[in-house]
Parts: sequence; structure tokens; C-alpha cells
Amino acid sequence: MDRWKQIAGLFAVCTVMAATPFSASAATINNASLLQHGPGTETAQYLVKVTADSAVISTDADGENFLLKADKDDEFPLLEKSDENGWLKVQIGNEEGYLLDESSASLEEAEEEELEAAAAAAGESLSQERQKAAEQEAAAAASSRRQALVQYAMQFLGSRYRDAGASPATGFDCSGFTYYVMKTGAGLTLPRSSRTQANAGVAVSADQMQPGDLLFYGGSVNSINHVGMYIGNGQIIHASTYSTGVKLSPWNYRTPVKIVNVLG
Repeated sequence: MDRWKQIAGLFAVCTVMAATPFSASAATINNASLLQHGPGTETAQYLVKVTADSAVISTDADGENFLLKADKDDEFPLLEKSDENGWLKVQIGNEEGYLLDESSASLEEAEEEELEAAAAAAGESLSQERQKAAEQEAAAAASSRRQALVQYAMQFLGSRYRDAGASPATGFDCSGFTYYVMKTGAGLTLPRSSRTQANAGVAVSADQMQPGDLLFYGGSVNSINHVGMYIGNGQIIHASTYSTGVKLSPWNYRTPVKIVNVLG
């Protein structure tokens, strides 16, 4: 009799377990529980491999903050997978990110060494992207500064020429004009004469010059007698003569003997 009661009890437990729906399991699972090979075996670990031409990885599961643009065949260790929301949480160096569209990638089983290599490579890629973005931001800021200086200098177009002059109230000579514009428009104090200004900053070639660079003229670098500021579009602004005052000229109306970047 006792034996039959045990069998009946076991049957009842099995019936209840069979009636429990599979959907009761969590929709979000971590890497350690992705795939069981069988009773007593270790769980598999995965690499996320991008299969689309590109995929966006965000810092959050809502996709509000961009982290990295991944290209086709890029690989990342899988940290977590959401079947409900369709995102894949991946490792990028020492950081984590979310690839929101799981259809743009595939999962490939990997060994620990492969996971570590992929994480390191992804981290290096992220570092390079951040460095590139920082350089682009710095270049944009420098370009904006130079354009602002050009606009500042242009307001003095037509100002009168005066020997040893360095003020719009009384007039400018050539180096007085560049001295005044750089000091009041860029916060940069240059030497006062054209010959000494030529020794400031870094010499550049004609194909490297940018708005705000200074061009020096004379028989040679040892006999510089004039300076103007490049404003772009092949022109300089300079305090030229008593008859013209501050004017625009082609940058090569005379052959410059030196071009200097004083703005950095």
C-alpha cells in the first residue's frame, strides 16, 4: 500500500510541472545561461558578430546615448540578451554597450581567449573613435576662431595708414595693424615690427596657410619690410600705403618670403 501511495504522489508532482508554461522564464538572460549542452556540462559563451553593413551601439537599452558605430564583421563579447526587447548587451574594452537590433548580428560560440581579444579590440576601436572626435572638435573650434578673427579684422577695412600707427583711432602701419588685430581680436600679443613678428609662431607653406596666418614680404627673410594677414579665398588684409590705407590684395601680389601660423 505505501508503495502505491509514493507512486501516486510522484505522478501528481510530474503533472503539475508539465502544466507550468515555458513563458514563465525570464525574458532577459545573461551569458552564463544562454545555452546548456546537457546535464553536467558547462554553459556556452558567445561573441556578437555584426552581420549588417553597420550597427549602432548605445550606452543604454533605450538607445538615447550613442557610444560606437560598429562595422560589418566587428565582434564583441556577449554579456546579456533580451528576447523581449531584442537587444544584445556587449563588452567594449572596460565598458558596456547595447546593440539594439539583434537582427543586425549573429551569435557565435567562443573560447575565453577569443572573448578577451574581441573585448580588447573593441576597446581600442572605441578609443580611436573618441580621439578622432576630439580632434575634429578641436579643429572645428580652431577654424571658428580663425573665421571670427577674420571678421574682426574686416571691420577696419579702409582705415587710414600711418607710420608707427597701431590704433584704428589714429591709423595703422602694416605691423601695427597685425599687432592690433591679433591682440584685440585673438588675445595674442606679438612683437611690434614685421621683422620680429616673422619670428613668432610656426612657419608654414602656401598650401598649408589658413585664415589668420601672417604673410611677410621683402627681398628675403633677412630684409622683411611688410606683413599682411591671410583671410582666405586667396586674399590678405593689410595696411598698405597712405593712399589706400587698410585694403585687400591677392596673397601673392608680391611673393611672400615667409608665412607664419601664430594662432596654433
